[in-house]
Amino acid sequence: MKKYLLMTVLLLLWLTGTVRAQQKYGCYAVGFYNQENLFDTCHDAGKNDYDFLPGGSYKWDGLKYSNKLKNMSRALADMGTDVLPGIGCSFIGLAEVENDHVLRDLVAQEPLKARNMQFIHIEGADRRGIDCALLYNPRFFTPTKSVLHPYVQELAKDSAFKTRGFLTIEGTLAGDPVAVIVCHLPSRASAPFYRESGARQVKVIKDSLLTVHPDLKIFVMGDMNDDPTNASMHKYLGGKAEISEVGPDDMYNPWYNTLAKQGKGTLSYRGSWNLFDQILLSPALLNKDGKKDYSTLKYYKHQIFHRDYLTQQEGPYKGTPKRTTAAGVWLNGYSDHYPVVVYLLKQMK
Repeated sequence: MKKYLLMTVLLLLWLTGTVRAQQKYGCYAVGFYNQENLFDTCHDAGKNDYDFLPGGSYKWDGLKYSNKLKNMSRALADMGTDVLPGIGCSFIGLAEVENDHVLRDLVAQEPLKARNMQFIHIEGADRRGIDCALLYNPRFFTPTKSVLHPYVQELAKDSAFKTRGFLTIEGTLAGDPVAVIVCHLPSRASAPFYRESGARQVKVIKDSLLTVHPDLKIFVMGDMNDDPTNASMHKYLGGKAEISEVGPDDMYNPWYNTLAKQGKGTLSYRGSWNLFDQILLSPALLNKDGKKDYSTLKYYKHQIFHRDYLTQQEGPYKGTPKRTTAAGVWLNGYSDHYPVVVYLLKQMK
């Protein structure tokens, strides 16, 4: 009897210590998710959105649109809940959203409405009409400034071509000054030069922010249309595979080893995985040289966010992201990309 009593006491002491350790830190999640053509059913003047009209190639009608909103809101609300049940992400970068209308409809869906999720969007010049945006929970993130930096074509022959810009938002997360740059770099239908050019432009934006605020915590996130190992990310944006490699002008890319060493990705093409969806971190978000200093927000861990409902369960594409439409067939799915999440810790006072 005494033996069992002693074991019970030790267990209670261990549990108490664990709870206190968990209460010592506040945890925050930030994410990114490509919405795969979140279009409404109306034509936007000057945009090539005809495929996503009731008479277009996708036969995009009210039923499909309402189901798309329901599906995406479910996934967005679930992001980050593996670690933060019932709370989820403080903010989430989005790609492939058409306009303010679809974002208003998105945050009106019950899973996001319940958290009072808000959005930031600035209309861009992309010829298809797809933009980047930011969803945020005002309980945790307070935006103070937002600007859309246009993608500048470096080649004279491309001067008339318009594509997605770089949505840059400054604010505070858990009381710390932060900035997030949401990107959607040119597709792989274009040569690597165009993504490398985009990465160079993002680095200029990031560096300009750090010139004004050297300790600013910056997240660069988006659908890069390149892997972490490609030159756009590794060379031109300076995304290093290891925290120990990150210099003052570099960023940490936790997804490098996720792909290179673990073989995991966020989208599948012809049976191979790519990891185009990334969140890179500036030096102020990192603990280096073995330090465990969480007096300010610091990187904790990252994940490719999975749920069974996000994955095709049968057929030739089994095991890959369940997209909205494939081979002309409406699947009532989610996206051809998986979401990604980064977790941060800060010591509670």
